[in-house]
Amino acid sequence: MSNHPKVHPLHDPEARSARPSAPLVSGAYPRSEQGDPAKYPLAPPRKRGRSCCCRCVCCTLCLLFLLVVAVGATIGALYLVYKPKLPDYSIDRLQLTLFALNQDSSLSTAFNVTITAKNSNEKIGIYYEDGSEITVWYKEAKLSQGSLPKFYQGHENSTVIYVEMSGQAKNATGIMTTLQEQQQTTGNIPLRINVNQPVRIKFGMLKLMEVRFLVRCDVFVDSLAANNVIKIQSSSCKFRPRL
Repeated sequence: MSNHPKVHPLHDPEARSARPSAPLVSGAYPRSEQGDPAKYPLAPPRKRGRSCCCRCVCCTLCLLFLLVVAVGATIGALYLVYKPKLPDYSIDRLQLTLFALNQDSSLSTAFNVTITAKNSNEKIGIYYEDGSEITVWYKEAKLSQGSLPKFYQGHENSTVIYVEMSGQAKNATGIMTTLQEQQQTTGNIPLRINVNQPVRIKFGMLKLMEVRFLVRCDVFVDSLAANNVIKIQSSSCKFRPRL
């Protein structure tokens, strides 16, 4: 039996060494020089919904800021051009036509009040609108109430207003006793006249929205006698807008 020679494969020096290819694994991260890729995951994609919401909020705030600046600039320009002044009120005459204590201890009253309203502005008119209220108080007791007429007051104008008021105060026995004692001791009686008046201001051809003004007049009279003109010893009025 003949022996066959063994053939050994020769090494080819020009053949390139086969490099193992990287495994194709879905979701694999590239290896970093600083460590394991599992410790440094890729950043998640941005959410577009949150970015759009932030843009809308920023735009709204910017528009509001511009609106506030525009309104402030307009008010400042009107103030510099027209130089507005508050109106002035004074109580000129006060007459008591009814002042009677009833059998049920209620007090019936009726006043006639003459008021002078002054508008000292050179370029501003005032519209006195409906819905006003004028009241007469003694301490915490409301004696009478009424309303002012609707009218327009022009520039640098003084308007005399005549108002009739009436009312009824309950449990007025204590009020009558206090009035008599105060008149005997001090010689005067303090009354308070309040006015709640809606007005509209006119700047040139521009008519602004309706606002309310409050007037408080502290009046000292010599007595409260029915069917007599009450002597006003002193009076002072404060005028302020209602915000």
